[in-house]
Formats: sequence, structure tokens, C-alpha cells
Amino acid sequence: MNQSDMKTYLTLAAAAVFSLTATTNLHAHCQVPCGIYSDDTVLIDLQTHQKTIEKAMGQITDSATNANQVSRWVTNKEEHATKIQNTMSEYFLAQRIKMDEADKDAYTKKLTLAHEIIVYAMKCKQTTDVANAQKLKAAIDAFTTAYQKH
Repeated sequence: MNQSDMKTYLTLAAAAVFSLTATTNLHAHCQVPCGIYSDDTVLIDLQTHQKTIEKAMGQITDSATNANQVSRWVTNKEEHATKIQNTMSEYFLAQRIKMDEADKDAYTKKLTLAHEIIVYAMKCKQTTDVANAQKLKAAIDAFTTAYQKH
């Protein structure tokens, strides 16, 4: 193994170890109808999380990035993907998408897109393939459109 391969291996190993041992603080919405959160703000937050994930993927794959920075970007990517998953589960699925919605096709569309977002967020955790981040963006955009039609 040459020096370049060894450096790459150590960088990836450090990132993997750090991401497995790092703890994250998750602050989910409380599910009390407080009226503090607005749907528009939450939808914008989803887009911000996606942009952060995509940027992190680029930084992770940048060969000039050192091991410390790689581990920080991996952690950042993981945290933002988890925030997306939590928002979709705890805010939209549990509280905002209503089971008794009159338009069952619209209801099904929102559920399908929410699931798609959760799955693409998971795929973003698993890889640095920017295509997954782009699919996540498309799913968030489609969900935003479907959700705002209600």
C-alpha cells in the first residue's frame, strides 16, 4: 500500500470511527399543538438540511480535506439527514398530514412523498453519492408542492 492509499484509508477509517462513536442531541417537536412552528418554516428547514447534506458530501469526497474535517463533515451530514427524518416522522406524519383528509389521492401522494424523503435521507447517510442528495431535494420539492395544495 503506497502512502496515498494509506492516507485515504486512514481518513476513511477515522471518519467511520468518529461517526459511530459521536453522540447527537436530537430535539424533536413536542407534538403539543402550541402553534409556534409554521409549515413554511419547517419546509424551508428541510431544504436547508438537504443543501447541507449535499455540501457535506462534496467536502467528504474532496481529497484535500484532512481526516478531522472529513469526520466533522460525516457527522454533519448524518445529523442533518436525521433531522429530516425526524421532521417528516414527528411533524408531518404524526401531526400535519390528517388521516381523515377528504381527498384520498392527495393524502396518498403526501404519504408516498414523505416516505420517499425518509428513504432518501437514509441513503444520504449511507453514501456520499450526490445523486441521493439530489433525489432528496426533488422529493422535498414535490412534497412541498403537494402539501401546500391542501
